[in-house]
Amino acid sequence: MAKKVNLTPGQKVSEKDFEDYLIQIKELAEGPFDEMQKEVEVTNTFPEEFYKLSIENDLYRFALPLKYGGFGLSQKQIFQVQEMFSRGPGGMRMHLHHAADLNWRIMDEFGQEDLKAEVLPKVQDKTIYTNFALTEETGGTGADVHTTAIEDGDFYILNGEKFLISHTDCSDATYVVAVTDPEKTGDDRLSAFWVPVDLPGYEIVPMPHMMGCRGAGHAGLRFTNVKVPKRYLLGKRGEGLHVAISALSISRAHIADSNLGMAQRMLEMSIARAKDRVTFGKPLVKRQMIQQEIADMGTEIFALRSMLYDLAEQYDKGEDIEEKAAMCKLQSINTVRIVSDYTLEIFGGIGYFEDNEYGPVERMYRDCRAMWLEEGPRSVQRVTAARKLIQDNGVIK
Repeated sequence: MAKKVNLTPGQKVSEKDFEDYLIQIKELAEGPFDEMQKEVEVTNTFPEEFYKLSIENDLYRFALPLKYGGFGLSQKQIFQVQEMFSRGPGGMRMHLHHAADLNWRIMDEFGQEDLKAEVLPKVQDKTIYTNFALTEETGGTGADVHTTAIEDGDFYILNGEKFLISHTDCSDATYVVAVTDPEKTGDDRLSAFWVPVDLPGYEIVPMPHMMGCRGAGHAGLRFTNVKVPKRYLLGKRGEGLHVAISALSISRAHIADSNLGMAQRMLEMSIARAKDRVTFGKPLVKRQMIQQEIADMGTEIFALRSMLYDLAEQYDKGEDIEEKAAMCKLQSINTVRIVSDYTLEIFGGIGYFEDNEYGPVERMYRDCRAMWLEEGPRSVQRVTAARKLIQDNGVIK
């Protein structure tokens, strides 16, 4: 691996150090992370070495603001770092994407000041890691959730269940969206809370292994009369859906960026394979059909990267990104679907096997399918984008 770049927490990163850091993260993802994932595919659990390397390589702090021990990166730079580690295993990508995004942003934007002071200085080295629980098996991921948090003196009493929650095996707390005013019918019936995992009545409910993204700690959560102190309320009472939507917008953009990293690596692997594979006296790369597929892959990737960088500029200006985030997520699903399908075609039979000298084609093909669903499928992204387009009379800002 390249020599480790020594970055100073709380100080801006120079352009040269940033470029070297991108190389460092790319090599980490395709080297040690890829290698340890072979065991994770069987155990479905990250080894401690993964967390250790992530801390040593600043992957819990790279997206943080300077005041929390970060490096003051722009959103475009954050996307560039995530693209590099997204070239590695999908479950590890999922964990680090969350660390770069929801883990700290929700607390920073909605936490009460004393809670922010307690939690945010501890996210830079994973002393505190917080997962996000909105989805329910019977209630979906919107205003129809059934988990309740009923006010009782200085506490809210939390009861209910969440489903398909990531990183349950390595988290210290959970961001929970629950009903606080069941008599209401609007969006204001929901509130959001930061819930430490060691509170009595908090239970993790195991789930089967997933198709891909192994090791991401997916499970259900069960809350039985969990007493949540009022100071753990995020934002104001009745703002739970606003907290969730605010978090989902930038998270959807990060998922699109994850697809970008996977698609870029699969394109590179496909070209390498097409150059080496000779059939009927001619390398695959010389055949027009293969060239057309490679061109389509490159065009999709270029379009997605351009969309993400445009969104990043808008986000850094403090502008609304909900519409573009949905569009980026939608485009990224199309991109990674086209690229992964062409990759498997170009590789042929050997791409269907686990071990491959060009890279983990089979694993990446499985990993990228999770992106169809994470933070909402294509139908949800279309509805979100359409709503904003209609509201703005078709004007894309």
